Amino acid sequence: MKDSRVARDGLVLLGCGKMGSAMLAGWLARGLPAGAVWVVDPKPSDWLQGTGVNLNAKLPAAPAVVLVAVKPQMMAEALPTLQTMGNGDTLFVSVAAGTTIGYFESILGAETPIVRAMPNTPAAISKGITAIVGNAKAGSRSLDEAEALLSAVGEVVRLQEEAQIDAVTGVSGSGPAYVFHMIECMAAAGVAQGLPEELALQLAKATVAGAGALAMEAEEDPGQLRVNVTSPNGTTQAALEVLMDAQNGFPALLDRAVSAAADRSRELANG
Repeated sequence: MKDSRVARDGLVLLGCGKMGSAMLAGWLARGLPAGAVWVVDPKPSDWLQGTGVNLNAKLPAAPAVVLVAVKPQMMAEALPTLQTMGNGDTLFVSVAAGTTIGYFESILGAETPIVRAMPNTPAAISKGITAIVGNAKAGSRSLDEAEALLSAVGEVVRLQEEAQIDAVTGVSGSGPAYVFHMIECMAAAGVAQGLPEELALQLAKATVAGAGALAMEAEEDPGQLRVNVTSPNGTTQAALEVLMDAQNGFPALLDRAVSAAADRSRELANG
């Protein structure tokens, strides 16, 4: 990264909350010089102030990349300040939920290369997954640059069309919260069966973390992994008969949950 176009022409990070900080830490760890980064943030953290980046300083006229990581409600105020960078070679990458490529084009110009991205919170420990999609002006170079930046915090996948972002939001964007709630529920169920609260939570967290790691590493798909640990008429089968119930179990429940998140994502994008 230290020899890239980004290192040469500079990167502007608009907003540096949890997601922005995670990405910045990843870039610096990969060798991007702190002096090649300009951060605009009204309330910089102590960590950010100690990184050596250009903080709330005059921005370069034509940086290689502007990464927009402000909250959606702050977008209308923040984005117009960068309007002069539009319709040029500067790539704009947005990780703001519910903000469409069309919105960016309306402010920056249709000739601006724009990549919209949907990351998730495990990016904070470089275990995230981010889906990206570009506008007509964002060619393979722009997508490659966006992927190189976002891979600093985890995996990156490319979408075929922007409409798929809403489904991604429902599955992976909002998905960590589903898993966190599952951990809460597993621990609470353990307490109901007589376990101490702290022990139940430890068991639930380690089980979910271990199962996720196994799913990532194993050659078998998750369905086969489930079969592998399900003995006929055993304890796991008894539990799965509840969880896999077509009307009241995971299949119907998660379908409704993902649909609700995707629908809300569409509502946010449509204003």
